[in-house]
Amino acid sequence: MYKVLLVDDERIITEGMSKVINWESIGTSLIGTARNGIEAFSMIEQQQPDIVISDIKMPGMNGLELVAKVNSVFPEIRFILLSGFSEFDFAKQAMQYGVKHYLLKPCNENSIMDAITEICEDLQQKQIREQFIQNMKGTLDSVLPYAKEQLMKEFITNHYENKDLAYYQKLFNIDLHTPNVRLVLFQLEGNFEFEHMFAIKNIAEHIFDSYILSCMVGETILFLLEDCSYSVLLSQIEKIKKTFFQYYQIDSTVAITDTGKISTANKLFSEALDCLAYRFYLGEGGVITKKDIAYQNPTEELEFYYDDQTFCRLVKSGSWCDVNAEIETFFNQLIELRLDINITKSYVIQLFNAMIRLCEPKEMNMYLTKLNLLLDIDTIQNLKSFFESVAQEITLTFFNQNNNKHSTIIKKVIETIDKYIGNENLSLHWVANEMLYMNADYLGKLFKKETGEKFSNYITRLRIELAIKMIEKENDVKVFEIAEKIGYGENPQYFSQVFKKHTGFTPSEYKRESLQGL
Repeated sequence: MYKVLLVDDERIITEGMSKVINWESIGTSLIGTARNGIEAFSMIEQQQPDIVISDIKMPGMNGLELVAKVNSVFPEIRFILLSGFSEFDFAKQAMQYGVKHYLLKPCNENSIMDAITEICEDLQQKQIREQFIQNMKGTLDSVLPYAKEQLMKEFITNHYENKDLAYYQKLFNIDLHTPNVRLVLFQLEGNFEFEHMFAIKNIAEHIFDSYILSCMVGETILFLLEDCSYSVLLSQIEKIKKTFFQYYQIDSTVAITDTGKISTANKLFSEALDCLAYRFYLGEGGVITKKDIAYQNPTEELEFYYDDQTFCRLVKSGSWCDVNAEIETFFNQLIELRLDINITKSYVIQLFNAMIRLCEPKEMNMYLTKLNLLLDIDTIQNLKSFFESVAQEITLTFFNQNNNKHSTIIKKVIETIDKYIGNENLSLHWVANEMLYMNADYLGKLFKKETGEKFSNYITRLRIELAIKMIEKENDVKVFEIAEKIGYGENPQYFSQVFKKHTGFTPSEYKRESLQGL
């Protein structure tokens, strides 16, 4: 209900209008009547009606004077003026105070109700507009921080023209030229979800003394901070990392830029990304600054040559110890050079491809599918670990192949020894050249690796064991007969010397000892 006040010095008019007009039917209520402008203004101050219906010609303070005074204090109050005079000057004066309804006496109840209804509709529309504006203002107030955050994020992460600075400065209500700031980027390590990014952002917002912007950019969390003591900043960052790790057991790498003006935020953002990129060389979980980056002269042509054929020969040999040492050398050289990350990966891929080409087609195709994994690895230590795991698998395959191949060869050597043990020409060179057609030195190394004994020691031990069996089995066997049967030919004296060296007795002494034992 809208409140209405009647003002007229003629009581008959105020009483008549009070009774004749059905106020509630037009959404109003009559709060009282006044006899002149002075009395009316006092009531207006106390009850603040929405609509005042007033005569113009009244003693003390006429209607126009009342309109002027009320308009200066309560400009939202609407007036309907009544007068028996038809002069235009009255209407003209009233219009300057926003009065739109000027009725000439005598006026009937319908014309008054129509005027009141029109004002009520105006007031309703005004209320709707004001409510809409208020709602929009409330909505804007709630989304403005997010809108500013998004625009500030765009300002930092995208290129812009200098002419845009004034626009952004007005938009953010921030001086883009005066304060010194730093950018700090957090990168979570390993497997993580959006909630983890939100969590570390929330933790950091509570620990940092002050920040101008906090937002997520891709898989990083960005903070634009007012410059402060570097030692204080490091302490805060370590506290953030430690707190987050206690809750989620997830480590984080942090990039800190040099100081600069907000107007150079885009340049600082590029610097922060460069720092984060160098976690490829510096490892996960650290705090990286511009000083940690080893910049190379772009005009300097760095050469890196590595003989992948030498590496492949080591892999084929099956010696993991040698292969692992070579991998260590290869990656240490890359870490020391700190080439462009993509170039470094290209060298690793080149060696990886050379290595898997040693495999059978089926295995090679299987390892080729792992190339995508290799390309996605984001630190050189993880890259090295991945490369080592594949190299170890392939090296072990060759080790097993070589072992099987070697066992077959040595089996043939032992069979040859057993067959020709009585041949005085039996030797490593004779077996290698005449029987197996192999290099004698290589065969000797292979024999020792497989059996644990040198070829000559194996032959001597076997012949002495045969001699002992013969002595123990045949009581009347002669020394020269034993020497001839086990490959010492017509040199029984040399046989006796060798026998005594291994047993501590000559053949004759051994024979007497064995007979006494019986």
